[in-house]
This record gives sequence, structure tokens and C-alpha cells, in this order.
Amino acid sequence: MNTLIAEAEKHVVHLLNEKLESQFIYHNLTHTQRVVKKAAELSDLSNLNNSEKEHLILAAWLHDTGFTEVIENHEVKSIAIAEAFLTDQKVPEETIKTVSQLILATTMGYEPQNISEQIIRDADCSHIGSKNFSDVTELLRKEWELACDKTFTEGEWLQENINFLTKTHRFHSEAASTNWTATKSKNIARLLKLQNKTKQDSVKIKHKKAELSFKKNKVDLPERGIETMFRVTLKNHITLSNIADTKANILLSVNAIIVSLVLSNLVSKLDNSSNEYLIIPTVIFVLFTVTSIILSILATRPNVTSGKFTKEDVADKKVNLLFFGNFHKMSLKDFEWAMGEMMLDRDYLYSSMKKDLYFLGLVLDRKYKILRLTYTVFMIGIIVSVISFAIAFKLNAMANL
Repeated sequence: MNTLIAEAEKHVVHLLNEKLESQFIYHNLTHTQRVVKKAAELSDLSNLNNSEKEHLILAAWLHDTGFTEVIENHEVKSIAIAEAFLTDQKVPEETIKTVSQLILATTMGYEPQNISEQIIRDADCSHIGSKNFSDVTELLRKEWELACDKTFTEGEWLQENINFLTKTHRFHSEAASTNWTATKSKNIARLLKLQNKTKQDSVKIKHKKAELSFKKNKVDLPERGIETMFRVTLKNHITLSNIADTKANILLSVNAIIVSLVLSNLVSKLDNSSNEYLIIPTVIFVLFTVTSIILSILATRPNVTSGKFTKEDVADKKVNLLFFGNFHKMSLKDFEWAMGEMMLDRDYLYSSMKKDLYFLGLVLDRKYKILRLTYTVFMIGIIVSVISFAIAFKLNAMANL
């Protein structure tokens, strides 16, 4: 069970990382991992046997893979991908049919026929019963805008969510209903409160916009939309940075292990004259490995900044106070004053946020360029080293004939 599920996880992670378009910021690997986690929780609470749980977890991993090719009826494509994968793994036909049916059960409007189908439907909508409901639905809203050309005003989006939670959605399994209904109710209450506040503030917002347009000859963008855009984009940048660091650490660890093994097992044998033919291949192997280690370190090594600014920098709006590297050596009093000045100036505030986003992008660009170079060096090093060892062994064998 664990081996098959591990293979499914590896397959889905690779598929979504390589083939899923960047516009899918909701139906992505994070969503799939959340569905798998919640499906496992509900299956334990529902006392499913090992076979039922295995089928459920497999379906949870594979249920949204169809988004790599289509949006409409993606469940059908997900089933095709699942069947191909499970067939390659030599899974029994009965298991393939069960997993396919569970994936089909995630189709909008489907009425589940058994406890496993109830659980996967509830796991697929688990964010409805979580405290992160607002953040997750904002990602869905942005995905619809990017991938489906659907746009909503703030009021329309609130109404869309209220209608879905109160009229369309329900938890099917007893475990989900027992554990998540209370949080779902709180989310509905929060949506209704926001809707009432939006209606009450609509007149004030119109008056304020009219006043601002009178004072400034420009169109102001909606504040909440700007905040959401910055929040989502910064979160994506940070996630990409974490992925880059993880990949660099993996390469660093692998190469460090290789160097340790070479030094302890191979280098010690080079003193023997009969092993002189191994010197050149070993040097080549070690050089490429050390180069990979150095590049991995460079990819994750942080930059050191001055950490100071002057009042003139704040007055001229030259310093980005949202980055710790620009203020970590300043006194608390000076920092509080500078932040107060920035918060009073809307243009300065948004300018700082834009700079923060821009420089994060530059850091990501540097990391991924170095990381790509590191993987290339590592790959070439392995190939060249294997070839050089093969040649050395062959030449030595010919010399001994």
C-alpha cells in the first residue's frame, strides 16, 4: 500500500510541477496535498479498512491531474491519466475501476453512492470547513480570472460564496459533518457580515472616489483588489523561493555524501601503484562534485545589506521599509517614525510594496539560474565521470593483457 501510494505521489508531483500551467493557483499541488491529507483524516475517523483507504488516497492524489490538459470535464482526463498510471504499476483491474469511480465522484453535482465517495467529495471541499477559507477562495477567484476569464466585483464574489455555502454545498460524510460544520457556519457568518459592511460602505466609497477624482486626475484601483494581488503574488514568490532552497539543499546533501564516500573509500586506495589508472577519473569526479556543492551554496547564500537609512532617504522615498535588510541596524524609534511616514503616504506605501516584489523577483531569478546551472553541472559530471572510469578500467585491462 505504502509503495503504490508513494509512487502515485511521486508521479503526481512531477506531473503537476512540469505540466500544470502557472495560472492554476488553486487547482495545484497544494490543493491536491490538502485533499490527500483531509481524505486520510476522514478515512481514519470513518474506520475504513486498509483497502478502502488505499483506493481513497490514490484517487485523492490523481483526482485533479486532468487540469494539466483541459479545464472542462477535467475529471474524465484525470481518470484517463489515473488508469494509465495504475496500469503501468500492474494494479488489478478492480482497483483501477474503484479509483476511477472515486475520481468521477469529485464532479460538481455528483451524488455520492458510498462512504468513500462521500469522503473524497468532502476532502475536495475541505477548505469550506477551515479557518483559511477566505485565503483559499481568493486563490480560486484569481484562477477563474486567469484561466476562465471570469471576473467578479467584491459584492458579486461574496454573493457567489454565500450562495454556494448555503444553497449548494453540504458535507456528505458523518465525520466531516461532525468536525467541520461549526467552522463552515462561522465562515458563512463572516461572509454575511462582510456583505452587510460592503453594502453600508458602498455609498461612502462612491463619495470618496468622487472626491479623489476631483482632487487627482487619475483613476484609483480598488484597494482590496490591490491588497489581494500583492498578497497572492508575494506568497507565490515565497513558495518558489522555498522550492529553490529545497532543491539546492537536496543537491548539496547528495554531493556531500558522494564526496565523503569518495574520500573514505576511493582516495585511500590511490596510494597503491596498481590503482594509478583511477587517479584521473577520481579527480574529474571530485571536481564536478565540489563544483556542484559550491553552486548549491551560492544559490542559497543570503546577501548582506547595510541595514541603515537616513531621514532624507525617507523624505525622498528612496528606501524600502518593508525589507528587513534596509532597517535591521536602525533604532526602534527611527524605524517607527519612518513607518509612520510611509503609512501616511499611499504612493510611498505602494511604491515600497512594488519594490519589495521586484527585488524578490530578482532574487528568484538569481536562485533559479544558479540552480539550473548546478543541475547541469551535476548531470554532466556524473556522465563524464562514469565514462572516464569506464575508459580507465578498459585501458587498465588492456595493459594487463
